[in-house]
Amino acid sequence: MLLATAAFAGEDTLTEREKVLLERIEQLEKRVSELEARAGVSKPPTDSPRAPAQAGPDFLRGTTVNFLLDGYYDYNFNAPIGRANFLRAYDVTSSAFSLNQAAVVIENAPDLSKGKHFGARLDLQFGQATQAQQGNPANEPRPDIYRNIFQAYGTYIVPLGNGLTVDFGKWASSLGIEGNYTKDQINYSRSFWFNFLPFYHMGVRVNYKLNDLLALNYWVTNGTQQTEPFKGFKDQYFGLSLRPGKTLSWNVAYYLGQEHPDTIYFPNGGPSGLPTLQGVPFAPIQPVPDGRLHIFDTYGTWQATSKLTLALEGDYVIQRLWSYSVPAYTCGGAGYLRYQVSPRFAIAGRAEYLADHGGMFSGTTQALKEATVTTEYKFGEGFLMRGEWRRDFSNQPYFLTSTLGTLKKEQSTATLGLVWWFGAKEGSW
Repeated sequence: MLLATAAFAGEDTLTEREKVLLERIEQLEKRVSELEARAGVSKPPTDSPRAPAQAGPDFLRGTTVNFLLDGYYDYNFNAPIGRANFLRAYDVTSSAFSLNQAAVVIENAPDLSKGKHFGARLDLQFGQATQAQQGNPANEPRPDIYRNIFQAYGTYIVPLGNGLTVDFGKWASSLGIEGNYTKDQINYSRSFWFNFLPFYHMGVRVNYKLNDLLALNYWVTNGTQQTEPFKGFKDQYFGLSLRPGKTLSWNVAYYLGQEHPDTIYFPNGGPSGLPTLQGVPFAPIQPVPDGRLHIFDTYGTWQATSKLTLALEGDYVIQRLWSYSVPAYTCGGAGYLRYQVSPRFAIAGRAEYLADHGGMFSGTTQALKEATVTTEYKFGEGFLMRGEWRRDFSNQPYFLTSTLGTLKKEQSTATLGLVWWFGAKEGSW
């Protein structure tokens, strides 16, 4: 109003009080303009209306896309025919530069702090580990369909008590202390027990945290390493996760399964007249073996000091072909130690024992032992190098040599592994 009056009446008609007010207004406008210029704020044109904000769902908020590359060079001192390291899950070849795995992890996790109760995760995996770990024709009828899908599951947290977490889909098994991604493990190679226990399951799992000390877990699955089942029986898992202190965690689990197929599939074609599943013929197995699989698994981790980590695992697995059959069983365990010498350098060790009665694991009744020493150098968050010496033992001639038909009771390997990863996902993958 005062500026308009000055424009029409002229400054001579203004009172002294109005002149003072005008000067102050001009000074304030100049000061505001200077502050806006420093802050990088630009005024919208006065002759065009301000565009309304576009509101819409930001469905990618909280989504992380993560990548991992894991490769190694291994030397087996037995110089085995075909460069094959027996009883290894990942470091399966010697005298070769090998791609263990290349992985992509896409995750949008639930976030209760923002009222978001649902989420999903997809892990795609390629390389030697995929062949070793995913889609064995002995475990499922059409493995190639799902071979590169390591994990794919959706999550919903039911607002019940402290929250009941429900997952549906395919997920990595938590039987055994070791996992898939090398960057999160104590050693580079995996133990016998990791190689023997299930790698993955397809089904529904629930987790309920009673308090800071105890959480309950229950699964219903198609089976051990069965994305598609080859039988009607649904396996079950019962587990306890305990945290008696900030530095100690412990898991106890029992798994009940029936791993004998009730149908046989013919991927390369079979007798005419058989029913087909998407073109793959199959025939019933009658009578169906009814023997059960029982897995008792327990492991714990103790952060003894800020630099020293200790871990222990124990397992007992028993299986029958028929309910009245003499069982085959394995038993044993593994111990782990890791010491963080400096922020970049660490040293670790593992020792384990597996008694394979009836050849459930190796196909031969034998007592297996191994000892592993691993050094680690972390160039930075996202790149580490591991050097490893490992020696496997048996009480039977089992491991390959350079001569066909000649087996040894031991094999020793030296391995250099390199792991790169990047993405916004924090903690263990």
